[in-house]
This record gives sequence, C-alpha cells and structure tokens, in this order.
Amino acid sequence: PFIPQPMYKPHTISDQRRYVNEVDLDRPIYFWMENPSECGISLSDALHSRVRRLLDREQTVFEGRGPSVSIRLEWPGYRQWSRQIPTKDFRTPPGPITKAKLAKNVAKCVQRFISERQNQSLEDESDSRWRVGLSGTGEDFIKLEDLILVSMHHVSMGSWQPQLRLSRPLPM
Repeated sequence: PFIPQPMYKPHTISDQRRYVNEVDLDRPIYFWMENPSECGISLSDALHSRVRRLLDREQTVFEGRGPSVSIRLEWPGYRQWSRQIPTKDFRTPPGPITKAKLAKNVAKCVQRFISERQNQSLEDESDSRWRVGLSGTGEDFIKLEDLILVSMHHVSMGSWQPQLRLSRPLPM
C-alpha cells in the first residue's frame, strides 16, 4: 500500500498563489527498476547505493535549479516535516545530481524523519499502523527497510514530495 500523504500545500492563500499556482511545476520523477520491471526503489538499496537495477540512474535531475530543494513529508499521524537536500554534486564545476543520488538523498531524509519521530506519540485519532521506528517493547513499526520510493512530485516552488509505498502488507 501507498503511504497516504496529502499533497503538501503552503499555508496561506497568497503563498499558494505565489509558490504553486503562478509557477511552472516540473513533471514527477519516477524510479523504474529492471529485472524484474517494477516501479520504485527500496530506500534501503538507495541508501547503500545499490542502484544497478535503477533505470536512467545517471540521468541528471534539478538542472537549472537553485542550490537546494526541500523534501516534504506529510506522514499520517505526524506533523509536517521537511529537510533541504543539495541539487548539485561535489564535482568541479558542480553539476546537477543524478537520479541515483536523488534516491539516496531522499532515503537519508526518510531515515532522519523516522529517527526523529519514532519516540513521539501519534496525533490523536491517527491510525497506529502508520507509526514509524521501533517501539520500546521491541515491536516493529514502519522502518526504512519497509519503504519503496515510487516517485517524486514537485508540489511547490523549491519543494518536492516523495510518493512512498510499503514493501509488505499493512497489519490488520
């Protein structure tokens, strides 16, 4: 199942107009794998640069963009979360990052989100099946290893939101 995230929106009407409505947003970036053919890369593989199966892994992304973009998560049961990632690599002169590097940077963001939020209780009325991290009782909640990065969506100027899915069924 997909992680049910609402699409990020700036808070005020004027910000929505300035950063979403009046901006040309880029098309989504999809992470297609081969052998077998499927949509989505495991965040664990991306984090450890195991990207041999990722199609177009050397394709550059964020060309002509500023030095960084915000990665936004709207995880069910938790407050909005965002982190900046660089859009350039560390070569001389710096060039845009590749799709493989983007996947790795997103994996690092999600790993950080999980480590920061795993000890927080879920917001009231939230579905506890979407809880992240490890519980004090050793019970497993959603971990990085359970997550697949399907695509990235340009949700506002300078902000991208990953579409994630679980690699396993959600407990009943």
